[in-house]
Amino acid sequence: MTADHLDTSEGRQHTEHGLERKQQLLDAAGELFAARGYSATRIADICQAAGVAKGLFYWYYPTKGALFAELVRTMRLRLRRAQGTAMDPTADAVTRIADGAEASVRFMADHAAYFALLDVERSEPEIAHVLAEGAGVYLDDVRRLVEEGQRAGAIADASSGLVAVGVLGAVSSYSNSYRNGRLDADMTVDELAGFVRRWVLNALR
Repeated sequence: MTADHLDTSEGRQHTEHGLERKQQLLDAAGELFAARGYSATRIADICQAAGVAKGLFYWYYPTKGALFAELVRTMRLRLRRAQGTAMDPTADAVTRIADGAEASVRFMADHAAYFALLDVERSEPEIAHVLAEGAGVYLDDVRRLVEEGQRAGAIADASSGLVAVGVLGAVSSYSNSYRNGRLDADMTVDELAGFVRRWVLNALR
Protein backbone atom coordinates (compact mmCIF):
# COMPACT_ATOMS: atom_id res chain seq x y z
CA MET A 1 0.00 0.00 0.00
CA THR A 2 1.26 3.47 -0.81
CA ALA A 3 1.46 6.29 1.69
CA ASP A 4 -1.74 7.79 0.35
CA HIS A 5 -4.88 5.81 -0.31
CA LEU A 6 -8.06 7.03 -1.95
CA ASP A 7 -11.08 6.28 0.22
CA THR A 8 -13.79 6.11 -2.43
CA SER A 9 -16.63 6.23 0.10
CA GLU A 10 -15.56 9.71 1.17
CA GLY A 11 -13.89 10.86 -2.02
CA ARG A 12 -10.83 12.02 -0.03
CA GLN A 13 -7.20 11.07 0.18
CA HIS A 14 -6.24 9.58 3.55
CA THR A 15 -2.83 8.58 4.81
CA GLU A 16 -2.37 5.11 6.26
CA HIS A 17 -2.44 6.72 9.70
CA GLY A 18 -5.70 8.43 8.80
CA LEU A 19 -7.23 5.15 7.70
CA GLU A 20 -6.15 3.62 11.00
CA ARG A 21 -7.89 6.39 12.95
CA LYS A 22 -10.99 5.95 10.84
CA GLN A 23 -10.99 2.22 11.61
CA GLN A 24 -10.64 3.06 15.31
CA LEU A 25 -13.83 5.07 15.06
CA LEU A 26 -15.63 2.21 13.33
CA ASP A 27 -14.43 -0.33 15.89
CA ALA A 28 -15.37 1.86 18.85
CA ALA A 29 -18.76 2.65 17.37
CA GLY A 30 -19.48 -1.01 16.70
CA GLU A 31 -18.79 -1.92 20.32
CA LEU A 32 -20.82 0.98 21.70
CA PHE A 33 -23.77 0.42 19.37
CA ALA A 34 -23.86 -3.25 20.39
CA ALA A 35 -23.67 -2.41 24.10
CA ARG A 36 -25.98 0.62 24.24
CA GLY A 37 -27.96 0.69 21.01
CA TYR A 38 -27.78 3.17 18.17
CA SER A 39 -29.91 5.99 19.62
CA ALA A 40 -28.27 5.95 23.05
CA THR A 41 -24.74 6.18 21.62
CA ARG A 42 -23.51 9.74 21.15
CA ILE A 43 -20.80 10.93 18.80
CA ALA A 44 -18.90 12.17 21.85
CA ASP A 45 -19.01 8.64 23.31
CA ILE A 46 -17.57 7.20 20.11
CA CYS A 47 -14.77 9.76 20.01
CA GLN A 48 -13.88 9.14 23.64
CA ALA A 49 -13.81 5.37 23.17
CA ALA A 50 -11.70 5.72 20.01
CA GLY A 51 -9.36 8.26 21.59
CA VAL A 52 -9.86 10.85 18.85
CA ALA A 53 -10.99 14.47 18.83
CA LYS A 54 -14.58 15.21 17.88
CA GLY A 55 -13.41 17.34 14.97
CA LEU A 56 -11.69 14.32 13.47
CA PHE A 57 -14.97 12.43 13.55
CA TYR A 58 -16.58 15.04 11.33
CA TRP A 59 -13.64 14.90 8.93
CA TYR A 60 -14.57 11.31 8.18
CA TYR A 61 -18.33 11.24 8.82
CA PRO A 62 -20.89 14.04 8.52
CA THR A 63 -23.28 12.25 10.90
CA LYS A 64 -23.55 9.29 13.23
CA GLY A 65 -25.83 7.69 10.64
CA ALA A 66 -23.09 7.92 8.01
CA LEU A 67 -20.69 6.06 10.31
CA PHE A 68 -23.30 3.39 11.00
CA ALA A 69 -23.90 3.00 7.28
CA GLU A 70 -20.20 2.40 6.68
CA LEU A 71 -20.07 -0.09 9.54
CA VAL A 72 -22.95 -2.03 8.00
CA ARG A 73 -21.42 -1.97 4.52
CA THR A 74 -18.04 -3.05 5.84
CA MET A 75 -19.55 -6.02 7.65
CA ARG A 76 -21.61 -6.88 4.57
CA LEU A 77 -18.45 -6.99 2.48
CA ARG A 78 -16.70 -9.17 5.05
CA LEU A 79 -19.63 -11.59 5.11
CA ARG A 80 -19.74 -11.82 1.32
CA ARG A 81 -16.01 -12.47 1.28
CA ALA A 82 -16.45 -15.25 3.84
CA GLN A 83 -19.19 -16.75 1.68
CA GLY A 84 -17.08 -16.48 -1.45
CA THR A 85 -14.08 -18.09 0.23
CA ALA A 86 -16.24 -21.02 1.32
CA MET A 87 -17.65 -21.64 -2.16
CA ASP A 88 -15.88 -23.86 -4.66
CA PRO A 89 -16.35 -22.03 -7.97
CA THR A 90 -16.34 -25.37 -9.81
CA ALA A 91 -19.18 -26.81 -7.71
CA ASP A 92 -22.82 -26.86 -8.78
CA ALA A 93 -25.14 -24.06 -7.70
CA VAL A 94 -26.87 -26.10 -5.00
CA THR A 95 -23.55 -26.92 -3.34
CA ARG A 96 -22.43 -23.29 -3.51
CA ILE A 97 -25.66 -22.11 -1.92
CA ALA A 98 -25.17 -24.62 0.90
CA ASP A 99 -21.52 -23.59 1.26
CA GLY A 100 -22.57 -19.96 1.53
CA ALA A 101 -25.27 -20.75 4.08
CA GLU A 102 -22.82 -22.68 6.25
CA ALA A 103 -20.24 -19.89 6.06
CA SER A 104 -22.92 -17.33 6.94
CA VAL A 105 -23.91 -19.21 10.09
CA ARG A 106 -20.28 -19.32 11.21
CA PHE A 107 -19.75 -15.62 10.43
CA MET A 108 -22.91 -14.57 12.25
CA ALA A 109 -21.86 -16.59 15.31
CA ASP A 110 -18.39 -15.02 15.24
CA HIS A 111 -19.95 -11.54 15.13
CA ALA A 112 -22.95 -12.22 17.35
CA ALA A 113 -23.00 -8.79 19.02
CA TYR A 114 -23.16 -7.01 15.66
CA PHE A 115 -26.03 -9.13 14.35
CA ALA A 116 -27.89 -8.84 17.65
CA LEU A 117 -27.62 -5.07 17.19
CA LEU A 118 -29.19 -5.33 13.74
CA ASP A 119 -32.06 -7.37 15.14
CA VAL A 120 -32.86 -4.55 17.56
CA GLU A 121 -32.25 -1.57 15.27
CA ARG A 122 -34.16 -2.59 12.13
CA SER A 123 -37.01 -0.22 12.96
CA GLU A 124 -34.75 2.79 13.65
CA PRO A 125 -35.86 5.28 10.93
CA GLU A 126 -32.44 6.89 10.52
CA ILE A 127 -30.74 3.61 9.56
CA ALA A 128 -33.55 1.35 8.32
CA HIS A 129 -32.75 2.07 4.67
CA VAL A 130 -29.14 0.94 5.12
CA LEU A 131 -30.25 -2.38 6.57
CA ALA A 132 -32.85 -2.85 3.82
CA GLU A 133 -30.16 -2.23 1.21
CA GLY A 134 -28.04 -5.00 2.72
CA ALA A 135 -30.93 -7.44 2.76
CA GLY A 136 -31.47 -6.79 -0.94
CA VAL A 137 -27.83 -7.53 -1.75
CA TYR A 138 -27.92 -10.90 0.02
CA LEU A 139 -31.21 -11.80 -1.62
CA ASP A 140 -29.88 -11.02 -5.11
CA ASP A 141 -26.75 -13.12 -4.47
CA VAL A 142 -28.78 -16.20 -3.55
CA ARG A 143 -31.41 -15.64 -6.21
CA ARG A 144 -28.79 -15.66 -8.97
CA LEU A 145 -27.46 -18.98 -7.73
CA VAL A 146 -30.99 -20.40 -7.49
CA GLU A 147 -31.67 -19.42 -11.09
CA GLU A 148 -28.39 -21.03 -12.16
CA GLY A 149 -29.45 -24.22 -10.40
CA GLN A 150 -32.85 -24.10 -12.03
CA ARG A 151 -31.34 -23.75 -15.48
CA ALA A 152 -29.22 -26.83 -14.75
CA GLY A 153 -32.28 -28.76 -13.60
CA ALA A 154 -30.93 -29.17 -10.05
CA ILE A 155 -33.53 -26.94 -8.35
CA ALA A 156 -37.26 -27.24 -8.91
CA ASP A 157 -39.00 -24.63 -11.05
CA ALA A 158 -40.42 -22.09 -8.60
CA SER A 159 -40.08 -18.40 -7.89
CA SER A 160 -36.34 -17.88 -7.47
CA GLY A 161 -37.07 -15.01 -5.12
CA LEU A 162 -39.19 -17.19 -2.84
CA VAL A 163 -36.56 -19.93 -2.79
CA ALA A 164 -33.86 -17.38 -1.98
CA VAL A 165 -35.94 -15.92 0.85
CA GLY A 166 -36.30 -19.43 2.26
CA VAL A 167 -32.55 -19.97 2.27
CA LEU A 168 -31.85 -16.62 3.91
CA GLY A 169 -34.70 -17.17 6.34
CA ALA A 170 -33.21 -20.46 7.50
CA VAL A 171 -29.77 -18.92 8.02
CA SER A 172 -31.20 -15.91 9.85
CA SER A 173 -33.67 -17.84 12.00
CA TYR A 174 -31.26 -20.52 13.13
CA SER A 175 -28.52 -17.97 13.78
CA ASN A 176 -30.89 -15.77 15.75
CA SER A 177 -32.06 -18.73 17.82
CA TYR A 178 -28.46 -19.71 18.53
CA ARG A 179 -27.58 -16.17 19.66
CA ASN A 180 -30.57 -16.04 21.96
CA GLY A 181 -30.04 -19.45 23.55
CA ARG A 182 -33.15 -21.06 22.08
CA LEU A 183 -31.32 -24.11 20.74
CA ASP A 184 -29.77 -27.02 22.62
CA ALA A 185 -27.42 -25.62 25.23
CA ASP A 186 -24.60 -27.94 24.20
CA MET A 187 -24.89 -27.29 20.45
CA THR A 188 -21.67 -25.93 18.93
CA VAL A 189 -21.34 -23.50 16.06
CA ASP A 190 -19.85 -26.28 13.93
CA GLU A 191 -22.87 -28.48 14.61
CA LEU A 192 -25.31 -25.70 13.81
CA ALA A 193 -23.49 -24.69 10.63
CA GLY A 194 -23.45 -28.31 9.46
CA PHE A 195 -27.14 -28.71 10.26
CA VAL A 196 -28.08 -25.57 8.31
CA ARG A 197 -26.00 -26.77 5.38
CA ARG A 198 -27.88 -30.10 5.30
CA TRP A 199 -31.20 -28.29 5.73
CA VAL A 200 -30.52 -26.09 2.71
CA LEU A 201 -29.37 -29.02 0.58
CA ASN A 202 -32.51 -30.98 1.41
CA ALA A 203 -34.76 -27.99 0.82
CA LEU A 204 -33.27 -27.23 -2.59
CA ARG A 205 -33.13 -30.81 -3.83
